[in-house]
Amino acid sequence: MPKLKDKHIAVVCNYKLRPDRIGGMDRFFKAFDVKVKDKGYTVDWYFTGYDEFDFYENLTIINSEGNPIEAFTLSYIQSHQLKYDVIVTHFTELCTSFYKSLKKLTGAYVIAVDHNPRPLLGFSLKKQLKNRLKGWLYGNYIDHFIGVSRYTMKYILKDYGAHLQSKTTVIYNGIDTKVFEKRNQPNTNKFIVASHLRPSKGIQDLLLALSKMDSSLSKTLIIDIYGEGPMASELELMSANLGLERIVHFKGSSSHLHLLFKDYSYMIQPTYMECFSLSLLESLSANVPVITTQVGGNLELIKDGVNGFVFEAGKTDSLVKIMEGIASGKLKLSHDVSLLVESEFTLEKMVDEHYNLLPCI
Repeated sequence: MPKLKDKHIAVVCNYKLRPDRIGGMDRFFKAFDVKVKDKGYTVDWYFTGYDEFDFYENLTIINSEGNPIEAFTLSYIQSHQLKYDVIVTHFTELCTSFYKSLKKLTGAYVIAVDHNPRPLLGFSLKKQLKNRLKGWLYGNYIDHFIGVSRYTMKYILKDYGAHLQSKTTVIYNGIDTKVFEKRNQPNTNKFIVASHLRPSKGIQDLLLALSKMDSSLSKTLIIDIYGEGPMASELELMSANLGLERIVHFKGSSSHLHLLFKDYSYMIQPTYMECFSLSLLESLSANVPVITTQVGGNLELIKDGVNGFVFEAGKTDSLVKIMEGIASGKLKLSHDVSLLVESEFTLEKMVDEHYNLLPCI
């Protein structure tokens, strides 16, 4: 694609930027900004919140200060009489009236990236019918859909209609593998959880599984949980009630997970909902295998017994068997599990594939 001059992009993200939470998407935003500016674009970034810090110092950020990002974006564009050639959205609901208003207001080429996981048992019939109607009403106002996994692409078409297939593409999440230090120590019984603390992430199942383990094995474990969320207090109380305080430690948020993964033998992600997890990529990049569920796009990355262990979401007895197998030494993954990520799921590949979808204008 030739270098462009004076072309203007808006990237609209239902996402808050925080100095204590610098993860894979933050690195993607920054790298994408560098890429498109180098190609002659000007970029405005719309976020739901921004606590100013150095990582984002070179981005032009428009902060909605907690106001709904869709309504804020429309109002800001209109009041400042802004013109955009391309608008990209992340973490917003697809096929809503926002996209119709956005297209009519700007005439921009609109790309919508779907990061939204679906419920384990699927949407209710009422929700399915509503989504299909929204797909017919508003799908034409989105010029291209991006699913972050084959699972996500499948559900874009299932939810909003197969008529969108010709303009729907899979672009996998990728990470900056260079920032992750690799585990090179022998296996220990030290596990990391890196997750938002909400019911759909299944941390309650992990705690229940730990309480069911043979005590002679469970007492050898260390479980460090990094993250925050609405379930934090409830999970801490549950851990205490189950007598797990000596092995389970709640660490809060950290912007240094890329340096911490190497200190652990396995990551645990007992999730009920997932599109394509950056945490899985990050753990594997640090040569740390993953214990996770079969949901979403997880099986597009994790192969049971190869780079992790997989169990059915909600089946705590299955998780108990895996944990006891690892604690007893009967289950072990000692080879390098980082190679797939380094070859197929890099940040550079993700940025290039997003850039290549921009129209030639």
